[in-house]
Amino acid sequence: MKIGTPKEVMEGEARVAMTPQSARDLQKLGHDCLIEAGAGEKAGFNDSAYEEAGVTVVPDAEALWKEAEIVAKVRPPTDAEVERTREGQLLISFFWPAQNEDHMKALAEKGSSVIAMDMVPRISRAQKMDALSSMANIAGYRAVIEAGNNFGRFFTGQVTAAGKVPPAKVLVVGAGVAGLAAIGTSTSLGAITYAFDVRPEVAEQVESMGAEFVYLDFEEDMEDGSASGGYAKPSSPEFREAQLAKFRELAPEMDIVITTALIPNQEAPELWTEDMVKAMKPGSVIVDLAAERGGNCKLTVPDDKIVTDNGVTIVGYTDFPSRMATQSSTLYATNIRHLVTDLTPEKDGKIVHDMEDDVIRGATVAHAGEVTFPPPPPKVQAIAAQKPKEKPKELTAEEKRQQEIAEFRKQTRNQVTLLGGGLVLMGLLGLVAPASFMQHFIVFVLACFVGFQVIWNVNHALHTPLMAVTNAISGIIVLGAILQIGSGNWLVILLAAISVLIATINIVGGFLVTRRMLAMFQKS
Repeated sequence: MKIGTPKEVMEGEARVAMTPQSARDLQKLGHDCLIEAGAGEKAGFNDSAYEEAGVTVVPDAEALWKEAEIVAKVRPPTDAEVERTREGQLLISFFWPAQNEDHMKALAEKGSSVIAMDMVPRISRAQKMDALSSMANIAGYRAVIEAGNNFGRFFTGQVTAAGKVPPAKVLVVGAGVAGLAAIGTSTSLGAITYAFDVRPEVAEQVESMGAEFVYLDFEEDMEDGSASGGYAKPSSPEFREAQLAKFRELAPEMDIVITTALIPNQEAPELWTEDMVKAMKPGSVIVDLAAERGGNCKLTVPDDKIVTDNGVTIVGYTDFPSRMATQSSTLYATNIRHLVTDLTPEKDGKIVHDMEDDVIRGATVAHAGEVTFPPPPPKVQAIAAQKPKEKPKELTAEEKRQQEIAEFRKQTRNQVTLLGGGLVLMGLLGLVAPASFMQHFIVFVLACFVGFQVIWNVNHALHTPLMAVTNAISGIIVLGAILQIGSGNWLVILLAAISVLIATINIVGGFLVTRRMLAMFQKS
């Protein structure tokens, strides 16, 4: 079939739904590719690059819509584009069906099929087609870059001859894909980063990235804010009030606030109110990634940047992915290609719109003359992360001391038990084995016991820094084993040879790991 991509008509949109590389991959599935002249220019892909990839460049949008059997684009269709569709044609794009009900009905009445990339279910098999996550990842990264561009200081703290510069404090509201990307970028730039999410199970992910998760003092603790598919769901009024109270407490301390909270098929929840903005310091920055859906901040102006009376900059751009058009287009075109791959199971250029398939059914909002939105829940649910354990209670000095004493006693009991068992075993062996064998066997057992106790009781995080100590112990084992190899007993010789081999492997591995670690700290 013929797959065509028109030029995006929305002002400021620089992305394109087909790249030369994705076109090559689509052709391997048996499809022919078309593109409107100039469609990829803003994303860095000129017409000659498409022609080299075997794509037919058509002169205008009207010709493309007329010729293509499948139309892949980025933004939802305009009134004019809806008019150009025809019966049997398949449209693949972001669509936001809950906000574009009239267009959805019009396309269904025409007999066109529509696959909304924003409706791809978040199940494991569909990750490769998850365009929302692809774009959110870029938006989260770009949000921090935009915040830095409008912030008057370093992100990281510095101590210089001219004075001390404190690190910036960044709060990320919402720890989905965009939020985690923003957290990662913020922490890598050296800012003190805080994050909040209504889903408590993401706390571990946040903390693993070097940020601090903001917990609420809420009677019911952090309620489960996860909806099906890994998205957030609306919070209860009580939880929302506790959440806003926490934000009011944090507002005067934060230098940068990045809001990313969205609920599927609903307006963005208001989380950063006008009084919070007024409480922030002059020079602070708010970046609202939910601006296109109404905004998480009360004062956000979509597609604009404003400065409030108290000097707070609020960035409400709705084109963050488009500001990195080459990267965004590459990822989005790959998502499209994976979707078309599922639609072409035989790789013969024939589309099979299987409404029994969870992914295809979930993303289809119009098909065979009918509106198919909203879809039924997927048969395979997204794998939800386990809820985190309760936040550990901070122990007092006396409690820590008692805990250490109890742990020491437990280890002592274990060691005494092992030693007792070992003595009994050696006593039994002494009754049947010759004295010369027992002398060597006792040396071997003690070496194993000491080595085990020294290494096993070291915290795993310290294994590499203590590599030199373990090498020294292995060296002692090698030396003792070599002395035993001179024994006349074949069993002792075998055991000594095995000891030499294992200890040598440990020494060589230790040096290799140590050299690799040292290389990480060397300047290139």
